[in-house]
Amino acid sequence: MRIQFLGANQQVTGSCYLVETDNQRFLIDCGLYQERAYLDRNWAPFPVPPETIECLLLTHVHLDHSGLIPKIVREGYRGKIIATPATAELLPIVLCDAARIQVEDAEYKKKRHKKEGRHGPHPEIPLYTEAEVEKALKLVRTAPYEKAIPLSKTLQVRFCDAGHILGSSMIELTIKEMNRHRIIIFTGDIGQWKKPLVRDPSMFERADAVIMESTYGDRDHEDPSDEETMLADIISETVRAGGNVVIPVFAVERAQELLFHLSRLVRQKRIPRLPVFLDSPMATNVTEVFLHHHECLDEETTGLFRSGASPFKFSGLIFTRTKEESKAINSFRRPCLIMAGSGMCTAGRIKHHLVQNISRPEPTILFVGYQATGTLGRQILDGQPEVRIFGQQHPVRAQVRQIQGFSGHAGRTGLLKWLGNFTIPYPQVFLTHGEKNVSQSLMDVIVRQKGWNVDVPAYRETWGWA
Repeated sequence: MRIQFLGANQQVTGSCYLVETDNQRFLIDCGLYQERAYLDRNWAPFPVPPETIECLLLTHVHLDHSGLIPKIVREGYRGKIIATPATAELLPIVLCDAARIQVEDAEYKKKRHKKEGRHGPHPEIPLYTEAEVEKALKLVRTAPYEKAIPLSKTLQVRFCDAGHILGSSMIELTIKEMNRHRIIIFTGDIGQWKKPLVRDPSMFERADAVIMESTYGDRDHEDPSDEETMLADIISETVRAGGNVVIPVFAVERAQELLFHLSRLVRQKRIPRLPVFLDSPMATNVTEVFLHHHECLDEETTGLFRSGASPFKFSGLIFTRTKEESKAINSFRRPCLIMAGSGMCTAGRIKHHLVQNISRPEPTILFVGYQATGTLGRQILDGQPEVRIFGQQHPVRAQVRQIQGFSGHAGRTGLLKWLGNFTIPYPQVFLTHGEKNVSQSLMDVIVRQKGWNVDVPAYRETWGWA
């Protein structure tokens, strides 16, 4: 058995792992690269002939884990795509939205490059279309949490709750080779404990190898009890200044978690009355999917639904679907709160709202999720004096704030807590899905505190048992 690391190695996006046994070859995730330095990998032929891969196991729907699926299907993949029921319901929403954005961006770039008399580094065509997404979706099959499912005579898989987003999972593989059973766990993205909406991450006692994310492996988030207070203070300060609060959000989970907190702040009258726009058709559709999967939600959230106090309904909340409704937000003459995708400001409606707000001192650009290196969101967060949006330079005069505690990823303490549940013999640990210095920082802590074998694999590095 061997594992080849095909993405999110010493950086954060593009999660993908190839697992090969004596008689089978399959993938864990097939993610889109979103960091500027690695975008060429989206366009390059897949490192392994897709037609030779028998199965794809999907941890969750975020694009950095699922966003290249239509491309490998176009290149010849014909196997099953197995995911939890909630992930399977979310996947059409996420991938179709990605395809639409790619088509729109390709058309816009083509016109702009023609006007500027130049060509960009990537083809002026979409990476894939909605028709190609539809072809990929025909391959999707579902698997419930906690049920061992045989993939072959020597291999079984179990999907366990990751506590990251709706439907997210850790994948436990049990492989029988040479009369021995080996267990490999792919964490996907590990969520935080005691977060609203979804349940806490699953824990394990035994594994031979663990492939673990390390996004926040060098630091911890704010105290969760402080998140709402920080959010309330930022909103109140910005409203007093006469500005809008503009929040780039990931449509899956982050938007819904913010609605959860905003609904409490509104009902407790801890923030001024103001319009709250969820300007994302995708996030609106995802919010509806939450209503279909109470089995994924924690006790607090299911209790709210039973009592009739839905966290997705409150005074001032406005869902906008059409482009016209989105544009109309700019005509408001009083402060408002705008949530729009994409979460790293790489595409979507958020870019239009940034153009309208980023060069004025009154608004606040509030980041509540991870910003990968090279993305527009990271440039703003890092304090660049001006940024390029839609081909034009815009000075950054707005207030820029961040609340890390809303992240769907566990911080260092949470990751160490998760590892701490394993018993002797301890697993070999591979740290992925983290910037190189961050993963290495976490590796140093694990080695120093626990004495375990830990590695930070490079792109296309291979590891396995003889």
